Amino acid sequence: MELVNLKDSSERVSFAQAVKQGIGKHQGLFFMEKVEPFSAAEVESLLNMGLVERSQKILRHLIGPDELPQLESIVADAFNFDVKLAPADDKTYCLQLFLGPTLAFKDFGARFMARVLSSIIGDSKCTILTATSGDTGAAVAAAFYQQPKINVVVLYPQGMISPLQESLIATLGENIHAVEVKAPFDSCQDLVKTAFDDQELRTEVGLNSANSINISRLLAQVCYYFEAVAQLPAEKREHVVFSVPCGNFGNITAGLIAKALGLKARFVIACNANDTVPRYLQSGNWEPHKTIATISNAMDISRPNNWPRVEALCKMMGWSLQDFDFGSVDDETTRENMRALYQKTGYINEPHAAVAHKVLCDHLKDGEVGIFLGTAHPAKFKEEVDQTLGLELPLPKALADRCQLPLQKKVLEPDFATLKSYMLDDLKL
Repeated sequence: MELVNLKDSSERVSFAQAVKQGIGKHQGLFFMEKVEPFSAAEVESLLNMGLVERSQKILRHLIGPDELPQLESIVADAFNFDVKLAPADDKTYCLQLFLGPTLAFKDFGARFMARVLSSIIGDSKCTILTATSGDTGAAVAAAFYQQPKINVVVLYPQGMISPLQESLIATLGENIHAVEVKAPFDSCQDLVKTAFDDQELRTEVGLNSANSINISRLLAQVCYYFEAVAQLPAEKREHVVFSVPCGNFGNITAGLIAKALGLKARFVIACNANDTVPRYLQSGNWEPHKTIATISNAMDISRPNNWPRVEALCKMMGWSLQDFDFGSVDDETTRENMRALYQKTGYINEPHAAVAHKVLCDHLKDGEVGIFLGTAHPAKFKEEVDQTLGLELPLPKALADRCQLPLQKKVLEPDFATLKSYMLDDLKL
């Protein structure tokens, strides 16, 4: 599998090199230049397989026959939890991606990446530096916890992730280092990008990233779009619409790769008040605003890092950006959608899924089957869900156990020199 730097096409790397390197020159993202689709018969065959076997075949097809001989065993180990397509109302389903160890969809990408990296790192030093707006940090921390020769530094925005999310990130210790940054997520992401441009730091600590910057994360997420369609009755598979709650736009990039592979589906972009992409699709002007804190905090990103991959894939496949349906939803509308669905069917959404459900309902056409992505367990946003729906959600054991542990974190200003000093001098990575 050859991948190209979207900012410098002279930089071409293998899949393994892209995983180890994370990001290319000039902060360019690695991406494929072509996607070889499955035939219709192959897609049909894939949809009749189980999640693990199907995912092994999809990822082998994407990565190629000559790389990563351990791929099949990595997939079996990484995808060892369920995915459930649950009816939400008479027209829509929720793809519940929160049944893994940290109760979020990012368990897929993080667990896959951790195992890939561990298998290819050899004797090299490796430090994962990642920024999180909520769920990435928890999934990465759990996936890499106690992995030999790999340290993890997780940056998260002060006051902009839930207490439960913070507990999942900052209570592990050992090789997991939690850093609370006194700034919004975009500033955390900027620190990561700056770090990757600092050759001394990259070399000294073996820098890598587990954000959706890393191509391994995206490829793992391709698999559950096929799983969603596979769980539908055969007669409902022809007109599927996915509504994806979008923050950094990695999840929808993975969905569009699935489409490029031959999965029949169209995609709806669902954003909260951080609506850079919806405004761009309307006006043609890329004008990020200051990040707004919302109740769907994992989507509080005004400069989505993966958008260049979306545009590159659309150009590759001859798709028009104007073909996307999209919408943005404010907090009060999000709450109204949560209440309306609960009162109608008893289905409990958390804010991110509610954003996706609302935008899906706004754009679902007659004869279509709507699937919105449930990216996190409602209990991860217990305070908001309880208050909005008048409930008292019980905490799953994975969360309840973590909440009892003390936080182990460092608080830093959003200053790269301070972060670099912390990593080189304080942690001595």
